[in-house]
Amino acid sequence: MTTEILAIGGAHIDRRGRIFGDTKPGASNPGQWFEEVGGGVFNAACNLSRLGRSVRLIAPRGGDAAGQTVADAAERAGLDDQPVMFLDRATPSYTAVLERDGNLVIALADMALYDAFSARRMRARSMRDSLTEADHVLADANLPADTLTVLAASCHAAGKGLSAIAISPAKVVKFARALPFLTHLFMNGAEAEAIAGQRPQRPEDWPDLLRAKGLRGGSVTSGSGLTVVFDEGSVAVIEPKPLEQIADVTGAGDAFAAGFLHARLSGATLDEALRHGTASAAITLACPNATDENLSPEKLARQMALVPPARFLS
Repeated sequence: MTTEILAIGGAHIDRRGRIFGDTKPGASNPGQWFEEVGGGVFNAACNLSRLGRSVRLIAPRGGDAAGQTVADAAERAGLDDQPVMFLDRATPSYTAVLERDGNLVIALADMALYDAFSARRMRARSMRDSLTEADHVLADANLPADTLTVLAASCHAAGKGLSAIAISPAKVVKFARALPFLTHLFMNGAEAEAIAGQRPQRPEDWPDLLRAKGLRGGSVTSGSGLTVVFDEGSVAVIEPKPLEQIADVTGAGDAFAAGFLHARLSGATLDEALRHGTASAAITLACPNATDENLSPEKLARQMALVPPARFLS
């Protein structure tokens, strides 16, 4: 059986509490909790599955109720869920308290279980079989640096493309030794700066800084600002149109990765893949969840009609 995309990385519980009024530190604040399954690779995998891709998910998971919640969400999204189980451990979770305008007050990331996904697990028969059966691999920086380095080397040796999601400025540096083996690294400006060690005066100069670090292909998003993508020979940019309403920014970067990768695997040029990623992100921004359960190739095509042309830089 061939799997189009093997997704390896984070799949955990995301809890977000939003305060209704002005934030009062050290006091009880009226508000509301919202909980869903998230994680960079999980979000992107769900989007790719809804776009018609065959996706296998491999992620560390505990033997608790939260682990079953993740499994149920993966099944609903149509993923081939193959978790690495740690029955005596808790499934990772991220809990955030947000102000009324969405700014973060404080967050707690209980992600210790990801560290247990050691590099030696890449040598397991099931993992090697999954890699052999996949056309392309997608990973995120929730996993340990040594594991990501071994994964990158394994993909390179097997002739498999490897795309990666940065997750955060603190985590993206885990890809430092794997950069030359990555097909594409999805980043925002802060994450790109963590890799490059500096920020360019113009967004168009990101490719030069990142190529100097060994990265062959990547993208740098900046919210409503210019998005830059590059491969070994080309650079394309797009300035997304302002959206009338943004429901929640959670998962937008993962959606961009899914839309871009879906187009690239279909043979799209760099600029058209950029437009697909931009359209996919816009759909998620208009949705209160980290992924849009109604995403489909038809919905993506309708959103594409609203995306301006991308342009190549000489």
